[in-house]
Amino acid sequence: MHTNKHILFFLVCISFLLNALHVWGAQSDSLVLSCGLADGGTDMYGRKWAPDSKYLNGSNSITIRAGFQDPSLLSEIPYMTARIFTSEATYKFQVKTDKRYWLRLHFYPSAYSNFNPADSYFSVTVNGLTLLKNFSASITCQALSQAYIVREYSLAPLDSNTLTVIFKPSSSFAFVNGIEVIEMPDLFDSAKMVGTSDQIDVKGVHSQTMYRLNVAGQFIPPTNDSGLTRTWYDDLPYLNGAQLGTTNAISQNVKIQYKSMPAYVAPVEVYSSSRSMGVDKAITEGFNLTWVFQVDPNSTYLLRFHFCDFYYSKPNQLVFSIFVNNQTAEATADVIAWSEGKAVPTYQDYMTYFTDASGDQMLWVALHPTNETRPEYLDALLNGLEIFKLSDTTGNLAGPNPKPSPMLLQNEAVEKSSFKKSDNSKAKVIGGAVGGAAAFGILAALVFVVYQRKRQIYGTDSQTSSWLPIYGNSHTSGSKSTISGKSNASSNISALAQGLCRHFSLAEIKKVTKNFDESVVIGVGGFGKVYKGVIDGGITVAIKRSNPSSEQGVNEFQTEIEMLSKLRHKHLVSLIGFCEEGNEMCLVYDYMAHGTLRDHVYKTKQPLSWKQRLEICIGAARGLHYLHTGARYTIIHRDVKTTNILLDENWVAKVSDFGLSKTGPNMNNGHVTTVVKGSFGYLDPEYFRRQQLTEKSDVYSFGVVLFEVLCARPALNPSLPKEQVSLADWALNCKRKGVLDDIIDPNIKGKIHPECLKKFADTAEKCLAEVGYERPSMGDVLWNLEFALQLQDNNEDSNHSSQCGESSTSDESPKNDTMAMHRKNLSIESEHETSDESVETSAIFSQIVNPKGR
Repeated sequence: MHTNKHILFFLVCISFLLNALHVWGAQSDSLVLSCGLADGGTDMYGRKWAPDSKYLNGSNSITIRAGFQDPSLLSEIPYMTARIFTSEATYKFQVKTDKRYWLRLHFYPSAYSNFNPADSYFSVTVNGLTLLKNFSASITCQALSQAYIVREYSLAPLDSNTLTVIFKPSSSFAFVNGIEVIEMPDLFDSAKMVGTSDQIDVKGVHSQTMYRLNVAGQFIPPTNDSGLTRTWYDDLPYLNGAQLGTTNAISQNVKIQYKSMPAYVAPVEVYSSSRSMGVDKAITEGFNLTWVFQVDPNSTYLLRFHFCDFYYSKPNQLVFSIFVNNQTAEATADVIAWSEGKAVPTYQDYMTYFTDASGDQMLWVALHPTNETRPEYLDALLNGLEIFKLSDTTGNLAGPNPKPSPMLLQNEAVEKSSFKKSDNSKAKVIGGAVGGAAAFGILAALVFVVYQRKRQIYGTDSQTSSWLPIYGNSHTSGSKSTISGKSNASSNISALAQGLCRHFSLAEIKKVTKNFDESVVIGVGGFGKVYKGVIDGGITVAIKRSNPSSEQGVNEFQTEIEMLSKLRHKHLVSLIGFCEEGNEMCLVYDYMAHGTLRDHVYKTKQPLSWKQRLEICIGAARGLHYLHTGARYTIIHRDVKTTNILLDENWVAKVSDFGLSKTGPNMNNGHVTTVVKGSFGYLDPEYFRRQQLTEKSDVYSFGVVLFEVLCARPALNPSLPKEQVSLADWALNCKRKGVLDDIIDPNIKGKIHPECLKKFADTAEKCLAEVGYERPSMGDVLWNLEFALQLQDNNEDSNHSSQCGESSTSDESPKNDTMAMHRKNLSIESEHETSDESVETSAIFSQIVNPKGR
C-alpha cells in the first residue's frame, strides 16, 4: 500500500516537473519587442521588452514617440513609441516548425508627429494567414472606449522555421507599438460541435483570442499567469440580466490539485473563485446564469469552460446544463464526475458556428440546473471562460472594423462641447481660498476630461471585436448631467431626503450672498463658486452654487442631497439645506472656518504641527470608516483628497463633497461596477483598470492623503522629474529604499517619534497596495493612526516626565502597556475586532467597535 502511494507521489512530481520544464522552454524562446524603442525597456509588470530593429527587413519605416500619454496607459512600454510603415514592411522571426506560438500585436492610436491615426488603415498577414484586413486601430479603440488594444493569436505549427509578419498599409500608413512571439504548449485538442455529437480536431487550427475571463475573480496580469503570459479579466461586465448569481472563493484549508491536467492550462487564481446561482431551489429554477459577448458574424468559435468545484466532493451533487446561443452544449454537466475529485480543475471545449441571423452580433452563454439526474443541489458554477475565433478554410481571421454606436458619437460630441464650456478648476472647495491649488486643479481637469473621453462606458450600443473588456452589457449606468435637467433636479430627490433638510428659496439665497456678490466668494470648484453667508440671524454657512452656464452638476447636486441628508456624524460636513429654483442649484453647509486640509499642509505661513496633522487624519479616517460600515449601506466616497477634508474652527476634520459617492445596497458582490471618476493622483489603479469600485478605492486615495500630509506636496506635480511626479509612487519608492526622511516636510522633520513615523508610513504604504484585497480596511487604518498618535503622545509624555524628574508609572500603566503591546503586534492586514474589555481600557478605540454609536 505504501509502495503504491510512493509511486503515485513520484508520478505527480514528474508531471509537475515536465510541465515546468515545458513552460520554461517556451519562455526561453520568447520574443517580447517594443517597436521603435532603441534600447528596449521594462513595463509596469516587470517584463523586459527588447528592440525590434534586428527582426525588421527593409528601410521603409520610421520610429516616433507618441505626443500624448493617455492616463489609462499605466506603463509607457511598449505603447509610447511606434514603428510607422509608409509601405509594405516585414518582420521575420525564427521559430520551430512543430510548435504553436502566441503572436500578440499591441496598438496605441495616438498622434505621432504628422501621422494621424485616424488615417491609418492596414492589413497584417502571417505566412499567408490574414490576421487583420483594412484594420483601423483608431476606430476600434473609439468603439471600445479604450486607449489601446491588444490582438492575441494562437498560431498552429507553420511547417516553416520562419514566421513572417507583413504589415501592408491600405491608406497612408501602418503602425505597431509592440510585438510578442512566444512559444506555447498544445492547449487545443478536439472540441464538441454544439448541436451535434461530433468531436472536431482543432490541433492544426489558427485562432484569435476574443475573451479570457477569470469568472468571479480578480484581474490577472501576464506575470501572474501560469507561465504563458496571458491576461485574464473579470466576467462581471458580460453578465446579462438582473440575476448575477453568487461569488465563491476557495477556503484557505483547501488546495487546488491539478493531478493529470497540465498546470499551465490556467493559473490557480482562476480555479480559486467561481460564480454560482445559489442553492435556493425557488430562485435557481427561475433564471439562467447568462453571459453575452459581442463577436464577428459568420465565424466559428471555440469556447473553453474552466471548472473546479471546491465545495462538493461527490458526483451528482451538482448537475447543470450548458447552453451556447440557445443550443444545448452539455445536458448534464457534472464537475466532480469530470474532475474525479474536490478542488481538482478540469475544462470542457465546445465549438459553435455563429451566423448572426438576427443581426445583433451577440454570442450567448448560459447555465441552468438540471433535474434529469436528480442532483442533490439545483445549482450551476463556472470558474473561467475563454472564447477563441477559429480561422476559416481560406486562412482568414480578419473581421470588420467595429462601428462606433450613435450614442457613443453623440456623447463624445457633448463631451467636447462640455470641455469647452467647463471651468478649468477641478478642486472642490467649500471653505477657504484655493490659493496655490488652482494650478493643480486646472491640470487635473484637463487630464481628467481627456481620460473620460477615452474611457467612458456608453452602454450596449458599442460594438467591437476586440478581446479587451467591452463593458457593453455591464450593469453600469454612466449618466451625464445636462443643463436641461436643472429645472427639475429636485423632482428626482426622494421625499425623505427633501424632508430631512431645509428647502431655501432663491430669494433667501440671494439675500444671504448679497445677490451672489464676488466679495463673499470664499472658493471655487468643479460645481461652481462657494459663498460665505449668515442665516437665521447669526449662523455662518457656506453656500455652493452651481455654475448656471455649465452643463455639469445635476447628478452631483442630487447625490449630495440624498447622501448628506441621511448622514449625521462629527467627521462629516453637515448639509443644512438646498435651493432648486429656475436654473439655480445651491447647497447650504455648515461653514468650515479653517477651509481645506490642503490649505494648511503646504504653501502656508503657519504649517500644522505633526500632532495636529495626525489628529486631522484620524478625524477624516473616522468619517470614512463611518461611511463604509456605520451607515445602512456601504457608502464609497470616490473622491477622497485633501481639498475634500475640511477643518472647522476647532480644527476638527470633516469629510466633504459627496457628489461622486456611490452606495452599495448589496456589497456581497464586493464592488460596484461604474464609470471611473475621481481625481488624478488619488485614483485607485485597480478601479482605474477594471471600473470596479470598492471601499478599498477610498482606502487607496486616503493613503495618498497620508503621504501628502507627511511630505507637504501635491499628489501630482508635473514640474518635478518624471519619477517624482506622482507622490504615491515617489513616496513608496523612497520608503522602500529607506530614504523617506529625505522627503518629509522640513517643518515637522525631526519632531516625529521614530516608532510613530514607522507606524504612520507603514499604514500609508499598505493603503497604496496595487490590489484592493491587500489593502487594510478603513477600520484598520483608523486603529493604526490612533496607535501612531498614542506612540507620539507617550513619547512626549515620557520626555516631559523625565525632564521633570517624575515617575511615568501609574496604577493604570501596566494594564495600558499590556494592551499597547497587544495592539502593536496586530497586523494592519487583519480584520480584527476589539472587545468591550479593551474598549474600557482605552476609549480611543471605540470608533472601531461601534461605528454607529458616534
